[in-house]
Amino acid sequence: MSNNWRISSFNGALLAAYFIPVWTIIAFSIMVSPIHGLYERPSVSFALYASDYLHLGKMATVRLAWLLALARITVVAFFAVFLAMAAFSPLRRNSSGADEALAVALCLGSVLSFASMMMASKVGEVEAMRMHASELLMLLGTAIVMLFETTPKRTAVTPAVEAGAPASGLSLQQP
Repeated sequence: MSNNWRISSFNGALLAAYFIPVWTIIAFSIMVSPIHGLYERPSVSFALYASDYLHLGKMATVRLAWLLALARITVVAFFAVFLAMAAFSPLRRNSSGADEALAVALCLGSVLSFASMMMASKVGEVEAMRMHASELLMLLGTAIVMLFETTPKRTAVTPAVEAGAPASGLSLQQP
């Protein structure tokens, strides 16, 4: 295995290991049965907000459920692209495509989790709000690490300096 993994890449891989299976199951549950899947815990904030504040009809609620499933699958797809690009070391060394895919997944996932958290707080779903807040904190933590992490710069190899000679033209004893 390569030794040039950065902390944000490793953290992104751990996030992908969580979000890919969990959000795929949630999205497929919504795809199979839109109304029933929308009223399960991971998506109940959207359902209650849509029924209480937006007063959507049955077909509009189904369309909202499918749109939510599409958004979750899009985040899963970007995490999968990140994992595929990060797994192959030639792609990881030559381009920043893996970082870009991770950044898009973090951005879309954060927006979706934040909206879900705000809707859950508005309708009074405390458990759903806690779940979405923890997902949001995981995503934002990785985004902050990715933002402040710098790429290591390669240093040129300098020839070894003789032990007795000073490194520069001036010695430390001269005024």
